Amino acid sequence: MISFLVIIPMRFTFLFLRTLYVLLVLSCLLFSCTVVKDYPVGKPFVYNNIINITGNLDKDEKKRLTNELSTYWDDSLFARKVQQFGVRYVLKKPPVFDTANISRTKLFMTGYLNTQGYYNIKFPGLDSSYLPFDTVDNQIRTTITINIDPGKNTIIDSLSFHLNNVYLDSISNDFKKYSIITPGKTPFSKQVIANELDRLVALYRQKGYFLISRENLIAEVDTTDLSLLAITLDPFEQAQKIAQAAEKRKQNPTSIVDIQSRMEADSSLALADSIYFLQYHVGHIYYYPETERYGLLGNPDSLITHSNQLTQTDIENYSVLYKKKLFRSQVLSEHTFQPFGALYNEESFYKTLNNFNQMGAWERVDYRTIVHNDTVDFHYFLTPAKKQTISFNLEASRNTGDFLSSGNLIGLALNTTYINRNVWHRAIQSTTALSNGVEFNFSQNNSLLQTIQSSLTHTYTFPRIITPFKIKQSGKTDALKTQLSLSAAYSERKDYFRIRSFVTGWGYSWRKKNVLWQYRPLNIELYSLDKLPLLDSAILVNPFLKTSFNTGSIVSQQLSFSLTYNDKHKSSNSNLIRVSLEESGALLGRFSAFRDNIYQYIKLEAEYRKLISRKKSAIALRAMGGIGYNYGSADKFGNTLPFYKQFIAGGPNSMRAWGLRLLGLGSSLVSDTSSSFRDRYGDMQLEANAEYRFTLAQFSSVKIGGALFTDIGNLWNLHEDALAPGSKFSLANLGKDLAIGVGTGIRFDFSYFLIRVDMGFKLKDPVRSANNGWLNIADFTWKNYEYSVKNPTTGKYSPPTRNNYAIQLGIGMPF
Repeated sequence: MISFLVIIPMRFTFLFLRTLYVLLVLSCLLFSCTVVKDYPVGKPFVYNNIINITGNLDKDEKKRLTNELSTYWDDSLFARKVQQFGVRYVLKKPPVFDTANISRTKLFMTGYLNTQGYYNIKFPGLDSSYLPFDTVDNQIRTTITINIDPGKNTIIDSLSFHLNNVYLDSISNDFKKYSIITPGKTPFSKQVIANELDRLVALYRQKGYFLISRENLIAEVDTTDLSLLAITLDPFEQAQKIAQAAEKRKQNPTSIVDIQSRMEADSSLALADSIYFLQYHVGHIYYYPETERYGLLGNPDSLITHSNQLTQTDIENYSVLYKKKLFRSQVLSEHTFQPFGALYNEESFYKTLNNFNQMGAWERVDYRTIVHNDTVDFHYFLTPAKKQTISFNLEASRNTGDFLSSGNLIGLALNTTYINRNVWHRAIQSTTALSNGVEFNFSQNNSLLQTIQSSLTHTYTFPRIITPFKIKQSGKTDALKTQLSLSAAYSERKDYFRIRSFVTGWGYSWRKKNVLWQYRPLNIELYSLDKLPLLDSAILVNPFLKTSFNTGSIVSQQLSFSLTYNDKHKSSNSNLIRVSLEESGALLGRFSAFRDNIYQYIKLEAEYRKLISRKKSAIALRAMGGIGYNYGSADKFGNTLPFYKQFIAGGPNSMRAWGLRLLGLGSSLVSDTSSSFRDRYGDMQLEANAEYRFTLAQFSSVKIGGALFTDIGNLWNLHEDALAPGSKFSLANLGKDLAIGVGTGIRFDFSYFLIRVDMGFKLKDPVRSANNGWLNIADFTWKNYEYSVKNPTTGKYSPPTRNNYAIQLGIGMPF
């Protein structure tokens, strides 16, 4: 696989920018309309459909009903428009308008609203004789507007359970507080009832009811006023009660929901359904860890029938059937969460399946169940993944600097990865990664070979938690892993520096429902730096660079968690929350022998992402913040984090109007005035991103999409630095220091990977002294005259010139 990451800041002239702007405006005017094709000439046709929800409903409910009802137009009354290029719509073969289709549409929409608990529905002002007609050329267009007043939604007034099973009724009432239905508050809808039935089935299957399903339950809904059941001999009183009940239902409609077993509702099904209302226990478990893809061993049913052709090893109530014994038996039994004789629990069953799927040793897991009286035997069929794989990845990058003297760099790196998925026959995975890269400089007066980098990493991943003492594991945790890693790296920048590093750590990861935890109690990082003559000279010219090369040793621990969830009312919208914490020297730093030899710091980082999905578009939002504080007293470590622990901004996945590591710090200009080592690192970062994604076209399996985005943020340090004024974070200067970039991009989605090209413009750059940092179109390629530098060739002083945008090439979505 070959991947490319290119950052190309380019210099556009004002004429080109103006031309581009005019083209964009013309494109918007040209495409922001609806094009009609193959329309009936001389006949009125449906050009547009509009639904207005009126009545006393909240904004979100109106929006939901409007979106849902848009799919209930009669086909012959609906104008189907297809979006093109993200802005233009095409209407092909619009239907001829026919007043008879309005009544069918009303019928369809009324049926849907009834399923949502709306029964007092009105369609005010819907009269075909007053529909507007618009003539455009030889087109006779009509826009059909339907106003709907659905009235008040029916509220579920009470919820009860009558399942013809004392234990099931008891379970239902004990867990009633977790019900989706809150009596007196929850609006009635068929979907709410369906969700409640699904919740109950999941609950029962955790309590041993292995065979029960939604088909065994029914929900009886009654909207009758209970006061009408009172017996009275006075017909006038009875009529008055009926009238009062009708008015009450109109003002505040309510319903009663009673969950029953189907066999209670239909006594003829009692015998057939009785097995579904029995509790079952876990029986014998059989494993087939060498299930092959083809032949006899590829069919689970044949494996059960011909199990006598396999070797069988029994461990208590577990049996392992195999031919080559590729896996030790303990690996299977210790990852099974179904004790023999225990009540069947569907949560434990799926936890077992998920563990086998996530271990990496097997590429597919299948199962069969066999019921014996009140026990269930489980047969697990595990198809091994390829034990050993080796892959090669070639990376190329290009970086053209903003200054003429910055150079023209091209980098190449070859990454080799070897994976063994079944070390010592225990499903332990080992990964060895070797990376070698070089960077060439094609500028004049520079040697061709710029940088050499090499690294070797080896990792063992154990599919369980390994500790010197026994830890009681929660029944709700899974994906337990222990990881041991070792890494060594060497980097040399010709005539500037050499960096050697060794990193090792021991850590754990586990999942609890939708939260993934990672804890690394021991993380050791050793660094060694050799400063070469040109770096010493560069530091003399720019002393601020010294803080970018403060290397030392780290003995830290790291903790992080990530939470993923979908919106309650719209499952297609996803959310992610990630928080990580790292500290170094809190314990060892208390001893004098270590105090002056290791870094002492604490670092916190948090991130939130949200994806709002629509039919042909999406809105992606991201906010992140990070801060690190160096509280050590050793002068040689300075008062900032080590540069390899600091935050960076810019590049294809961050502030896209800036090159990688070329934003910050604050409004400081120190790095901008340097002709080399312009990378910026900070102890604090704030960033927010918003991106609108839409589909442009699709050719076969390749989808082409577009994006409009904005990025806001910057980097800072926490301490004042006289060598870099403006680099310290200050709440009072936050508005001044924030950088803002806007841009657009195009994405090529090949299903298995995505390539994107983003072009970001610096709408506001804190280092731009003029116009308070805001972009001035007339000064698109701008200069800071107060920081003029001497040209080594001509001997004349000239101001640094900055490009106001960058083009980023990335693999995958930015967030």
